Amino acid sequence: MTAVTIMGAGGKMGYRVSSNLRGSPYELRHVEVSEPGRKRLTELGITSMNEDQALSGADVIILAIPDNLIGRVSRAISPNVKAGAMMIALDAAAPFAGELPDRKDLAYFVAHPCHPPIFNDETDLEAKRDYFGGLKAKQHIVCSLMQGPDSAYALGEDIARRMYAPVMRSHRVTVEHMALLEPVLSETVGATCIQIIRDALDEAVLRGVPAQAAKDFIEGHLTIEIAILFGHLPGAQFSDGAKKAIERAKISMFQPDWRKVFEPAAVAESIQQITR
Repeated sequence: MTAVTIMGAGGKMGYRVSSNLRGSPYELRHVEVSEPGRKRLTELGITSMNEDQALSGADVIILAIPDNLIGRVSRAISPNVKAGAMMIALDAAAPFAGELPDRKDLAYFVAHPCHPPIFNDETDLEAKRDYFGGLKAKQHIVCSLMQGPDSAYALGEDIARRMYAPVMRSHRVTVEHMALLEPVLSETVGATCIQIIRDALDEAVLRGVPAQAAKDFIEGHLTIEIAILFGHLPGAQFSDGAKKAIERAKISMFQPDWRKVFEPAAVAESIQQITR
């Protein structure tokens, strides 16, 4: 039986991984150093194991730990990891930054959730409110085999599908692609623009618009705008007035060279900030 060790098994992400992998066809071993994390594991009926015991003969090691600790932890445990084993990271930042041990005899796999889509077919209320995914709501995932034989991909993807379940589409990409998706697309661009929208909402309220009216108005309009821009309403377009407002605003609100955030040097610097 394939032995899977979960490092940080009782942490923020590790707890979800530990919960979702219950009942899988793998021999699960859980490692958690913090007392609060160990107590959380007891909620799942899980007892944390000694690190050396958990790593002995392990076929897969899941690094469910913060990005800025992955380099230190993975290098520390490397001497106890057998040749041919696979390390799985839950984010591309540390692998992209070269934080994993220099072990050519290991497979390195990265898996990250897309999170449940805004437009979905969930009818269960708990699923509709599972915004992160991994509990009730269906989501897509991205996976990358950074290093190792191509035959190792199937094992990594199966584990990823189980720990992020329920999963719809699984996309195979490179680690470089994953770095463009996060932090650049989802955080540098996406989260920043959403933060500006939130700031604009607050500004409208400061200028006298009732808070609930402003919130209801922008959330409703965002639904339409995203549906149009992302092709969920085939043939639908913005009004001529909206198009003019968009063009004027892009000139005044954004630098002409804003796409430079996708350049390799900018991506590397952003990831260095995450892993430091």
